[in-house]
Amino acid sequence: MSSFPERANVVIVGLGGIVGASVAHHLIERGWDNIVGIDKSAIPTDIGSTGHASDFCYVTAHDQLTTWTSNYSVDFYEKLGHYSRIGGIEVARVGDDGRLEELKRRCDSGRAFGTRVKMISAAEAKEKFPLLEEDQIQGAMWDPDAGLVVPRSQTVAGKLVDAGEKAGKLRAFANTPALELIQENGRVVGVKTHRGTIMADHVIVCAGLWGRLIADMVGEDLPVMPVDHPLTFFGPYDEFAGTGLEIGRPLLRDQGNSAYLRDTGDPSTTEGGQIEWGYYYENEPRMVHPRDILEKGQARLGPSMRDLELEDVIEPLEKAMELTPILAELGFNESHSFNGLLQTTTDGGPSMGESRKVRGLWYAVAIWVKDAPGMAKLLVDWMTDGRTHIDHHGIDYSRFQDYQLTEDFIWGRCEETAKKIYNPPVHPREPFANARGIRRSPFYEREVELGGYFMELGGWERAHGYAANEHLLEKYADQVPVRENEWDNRHFWRVSNAEQLEMSADCGIINLSHFHMTDISGPDHVALMEYLCAAKIGGDNNIGKGIYTHMLDDEGNVRADFTVFRMEDRCRLVNGADAGPRDQMYMKRMAQDKGFDVTIVDVTEDFTTIGIWGPNARENLKKVVANPDMLEKENFPFAAIKTIEIAGKKVSAFRISYVGEQGWELHMAYEDGLAVWDALRDAGVMAVGVETYANSRRLEKSLRLQNADLQTEYNLYEADLARPKVKEAEFRGKEKHLEYRAREHQPAMLCTLVMTDNTDSKGVARYPVNTMPVMDPETGEVLVDELGRRSYTSSQAFGPTVGKNIMLAYLPWDYCQVGRTLNVTYFDETYPVEVAGVGYAPLYDPENLKPRS
Repeated sequence: MSSFPERANVVIVGLGGIVGASVAHHLIERGWDNIVGIDKSAIPTDIGSTGHASDFCYVTAHDQLTTWTSNYSVDFYEKLGHYSRIGGIEVARVGDDGRLEELKRRCDSGRAFGTRVKMISAAEAKEKFPLLEEDQIQGAMWDPDAGLVVPRSQTVAGKLVDAGEKAGKLRAFANTPALELIQENGRVVGVKTHRGTIMADHVIVCAGLWGRLIADMVGEDLPVMPVDHPLTFFGPYDEFAGTGLEIGRPLLRDQGNSAYLRDTGDPSTTEGGQIEWGYYYENEPRMVHPRDILEKGQARLGPSMRDLELEDVIEPLEKAMELTPILAELGFNESHSFNGLLQTTTDGGPSMGESRKVRGLWYAVAIWVKDAPGMAKLLVDWMTDGRTHIDHHGIDYSRFQDYQLTEDFIWGRCEETAKKIYNPPVHPREPFANARGIRRSPFYEREVELGGYFMELGGWERAHGYAANEHLLEKYADQVPVRENEWDNRHFWRVSNAEQLEMSADCGIINLSHFHMTDISGPDHVALMEYLCAAKIGGDNNIGKGIYTHMLDDEGNVRADFTVFRMEDRCRLVNGADAGPRDQMYMKRMAQDKGFDVTIVDVTEDFTTIGIWGPNARENLKKVVANPDMLEKENFPFAAIKTIEIAGKKVSAFRISYVGEQGWELHMAYEDGLAVWDALRDAGVMAVGVETYANSRRLEKSLRLQNADLQTEYNLYEADLARPKVKEAEFRGKEKHLEYRAREHQPAMLCTLVMTDNTDSKGVARYPVNTMPVMDPETGEVLVDELGRRSYTSSQAFGPTVGKNIMLAYLPWDYCQVGRTLNVTYFDETYPVEVAGVGYAPLYDPENLKPRS
């Protein structure tokens, strides 16, 4: 073993797992050297979850990012000669119609994001997997690219580490736990171990189950919990004796029973001659904080392998025996069976990226085997280039807010997600039941009295509609359809569509307390915002205005959209609840890197916002303001911000619209919000749920949503949000932005689509809520632009004003013609759609108001 180094460019904490080893490999591939990897266990690990992982990979998820990382990973394993592309089956049992529908929805996602999954019959499933009882299932999904890492991901980890060492780029030290992360001036500068201290420019935490303990060394936490996963073995099973195979038949998922099954191949192979049956606890997941995990030598089987009592899984096991009776015929191998710890997270995504508190400290935690090489590539590209080729907002550690990183929150949300690892299917609008009521607007109790139907965003309780307005359903019965299909209607309240129509006939107020707000002050606050924003922020003429703008990355693509309020002494960035934390962290890092003298403060909970919109918004607002004349058009131009007085409270009124009707955002101190709400309600203004604002009217207005329609894979011109002129001042991404501007046309454009026939094969009208692939009706193939980007719906909702299902999707340039007919699939059925607009093209625009996202 080489002497312990005193200096490294990068230290990887947790090198022995598949994530740490993959990170090391990709660092070397991108030209990094002088890398040191340490692990508290052997290398490859003999105590981490990689050491006992089932190692199977399915490649289709309901999001593009995870589908990409899974596909990249299986290709990576295969190129190394360590992947068996044996295929995988997911079954829907007789009577479990919800699971069958979920498999059909999975086919939509597979088409959208580029996998080859398809539905097959029970007979076809039986043919591919003879151990199945055909009469127990009504159908299945076939994934030809699913398979197994062979012989083990643990083997692959060891191979990657050996290759790095042989190349002279990596030095590995087993049985060397990190004892302390050394910091100086807000940066990590080294790692202390019992062997000595390594000074380093970067530290990457790949410690898996123990990642939270490493983060705790800098006063930080990760929203992750280790959770038991029963792994049971039955045998002997000699079907593949003499074949040398690690697995002989396709993988089998029985997700309606929260279980899976596979054979372990030839008895002479790694774990051969058995049937492995795995299960995920649905009702009482068994979590353990990393600090309570036993050490090596204390645990009978190993720190991440806990004892299993067969009685704990007997009910689902008996159900499994109905599907695959061979389990009842083989002997239970008690000595091989155990609870293996894996990781669940508060929102289903891993924690990736730079620390929120310490520069140079990076995390890659809560990543499963099927995604490890792909996630490693993203992390290394991120560190090397400052960006990734695919939008990574869903894994970025800076997406979390402080309240989401408390122990109680992490425990509660992880317990909820652990119950849903396999079952039941998670609806795209499904709200969390745990950790609710954390943030409430000052008028929350008033909304409760109105019968608010609440969901949550950014910790804020948001009413999507109000029971008090359900009398409007009779008035607008011919425009607000009843959603017969339960999935389309789940977590949707029909009254919201009626509220929208009434707002357009009169006036309504909407609770916008979920806005994330950041104040940027200090000598260089304007200079910082001028550098980060595509729109002009500086200049005296912008003081007192709200400026809708974007941040671009070095490739000129969209990484953020928001409104900047220019004040005399500061800028206030008004943002979405989910994007705000990440954008705030980005501004802090850029200010630090560029040497701007600024103070950046989260003021979200100090203020509240009410939107008032509708043809009668001005007249209704006049009833409650101290100086009604100032609201006249000539006195209050579009995008202006003026101070008004309501109920004796000072209010910043911003004339803007996100719903297609005239009106204002009213911003005020949190403690003043109730008085303003009551004054407007006393004046007879109806409360309207946020559904109108966030979904239905937004799409009728062709307005874009960050993290959905706006992604770092597309530029401002493709989103049709570029300003007519490019400002003279330098801003990040300007060079590429100008390059795109000079194009004759863009490779793709964000288009508005409408469904021309929404009746399914059962004669039921459908109202899509899922992402859907967009296809050429002649070829049946998903559209792909010249840069390889696939077309799928990024937003979808029913628009009651236009009476149609509306979708936004990026289409290749050759398909960007109004009136062009295309297809989408929804639950594996094909529906016709038509291009209703190319670029920003409102379907509803009574006053030709300017867009704002």
